[in-house]
Amino acid sequence: MEDYTVGMVLTFFLIITKLVGSGKHIPTTLDGPFDPVTIRFDPSLRQGSDDIPMNDPRLKKNVTSIFPEQIALAVSTPTSMWVSWVTGDAQIGSNVTALEPASVASEVWYGKESGKYTNKRKGNATVYSQLYPFVGLLNYTSGIIHHVRIDGLEPGIKYYYKCGDSSLSAMSEEHVFETLPLPGHSSYPRRIAVIGDLGLTRNSSTTIDHLTKNDPSLILMVGDLTYANQYLTTGGKGVPCFSCAFPDAPIRESYQPRWDGWGRFMEPLISKVPMMVIEGNHEIEPQVAEITFKSYLTRFAVPAEESGSNSNFYYSFDAGGVHFVMLGAYVDYNSTGAQYAWLKEDLGKVDRTVTPWLVAAWHPPWYNSYSSHYQEFECMRQEMEELLYQYGIDIVFSGHVHAYERMNRVYNYTLDSCGPVYITVGDGGNIEKVDVDHADVPGKCPSQGDNKPEFGGVCHLNFSSGPAKGRFCWDRQPEWSAFRESSFGHGILEVLNSTYALWTWHRNQDIYKEDSPGDQIYIVRRPELCFPSTTLKVISPFNTSSESTILHYFLLISCGKRNGIFIKNNDDYALYMLS
Repeated sequence: MEDYTVGMVLTFFLIITKLVGSGKHIPTTLDGPFDPVTIRFDPSLRQGSDDIPMNDPRLKKNVTSIFPEQIALAVSTPTSMWVSWVTGDAQIGSNVTALEPASVASEVWYGKESGKYTNKRKGNATVYSQLYPFVGLLNYTSGIIHHVRIDGLEPGIKYYYKCGDSSLSAMSEEHVFETLPLPGHSSYPRRIAVIGDLGLTRNSSTTIDHLTKNDPSLILMVGDLTYANQYLTTGGKGVPCFSCAFPDAPIRESYQPRWDGWGRFMEPLISKVPMMVIEGNHEIEPQVAEITFKSYLTRFAVPAEESGSNSNFYYSFDAGGVHFVMLGAYVDYNSTGAQYAWLKEDLGKVDRTVTPWLVAAWHPPWYNSYSSHYQEFECMRQEMEELLYQYGIDIVFSGHVHAYERMNRVYNYTLDSCGPVYITVGDGGNIEKVDVDHADVPGKCPSQGDNKPEFGGVCHLNFSSGPAKGRFCWDRQPEWSAFRESSFGHGILEVLNSTYALWTWHRNQDIYKEDSPGDQIYIVRRPELCFPSTTLKVISPFNTSSESTILHYFLLISCGKRNGIFIKNNDDYALYMLS
């Protein structure tokens, strides 16, 4: 743990000294609200790219049947981790026979030294099927999907592990991961990557290469993972018109082998960095008997039971001083439903002296100025926004719209210094291409009959006040939209202390450039303003450009001896000490 703290101090000191030396100005949310900015789509870039074919080496199976593949990690609790993998051969065809899950054991061996596994845990295994009893459509049954929870982990420590079945001499190669810090107001994950609407295209590959280069310690995947439900039409070498080719099939086929290819493609990253997922609309994947979400529910382990939700569609978890709430937009979100009741109870348990930061994520954005999916989930916003605002959610991440957009702090479409910072990062690189049209551009405002959600009602509204009063769309970029750009990419959140976090959006075209983020801002919490009953009150600020002074006070803050934040102010730093 001491090594972790020292590492954080040194990392932040390097950032501070670099900024002081370069004079580079990174804005903070205290400078806002900002005048809206739009970066138009660069026509020299690809608006989209082809799917990676199934015979690509990164998607092909490279182990024999009983050996683990598609190895992945997910946070369970601050001291435990889920390890998941697949064994056996999936089947696809008109007639398929499910494998027997009990035929291969689920074991994980792990320890603090390479090759020395002092702990062993067993878990459970299952299979699932995707069935289409219609002429021309192919049924699928998965390999054996294993989930094992390993516990007793210490914070900030590297663990080495193998998974598989030792009785069959079918254990994986050794993998390694580093645990996250325990909940605490002065301990935070090193870097949190945020990505959405990834898919499995050439652009997706660039995104993952770029994300891997940025070395995250945790990944948030905000829905629409594989786009397996589109591979036979818009991707691969499928039919140009699904309903024309299969007129007797009332269900659109989902090509499930893409899930296996995606698991292999992601394994080098998510076998060492935990990835937390939430469902998107492309995970619905309907099949017979009105069964949906079978792939998502079976393939991923999430801390549903640990967080009291008992539903993989919504859950929460802690990572250092951040409490994450992952919400489901494609299950009941009404204020009378189970998810809302769980959310209210979960938020009510959060101790902001232990986990000062509250971060929420779900797939479709509530605040969105693009034509695509404009006001699509307005019903969900109207049901849940007040509750999230009441409990002081700091940041909200979403995807769905295939572009980047960061909002000014907003609540109920009104600029509000205590509202969350909403950020859309649905630009992972999928087959549907990047979105370029804005709803405020003449001729691009969708009709109120458009953008119907796959789940829930339609609550489209005209604005009742402000510059867009009486209209469905603004005639300019909305004041709550601070920055938007149509490019593929991902984001990195670096939480530095209890009030200060650096958000950086990395565009794919900048992967080989140094220090050239597409968007960057310090997000600053204001508990003294938004929670006046708190004991955290600003004593006084003072300005300094002295590197020794900056290091001195940052050491005090990092060690928990003082509480404060640094704010960049021209060439100086304003240091706000909090009581």
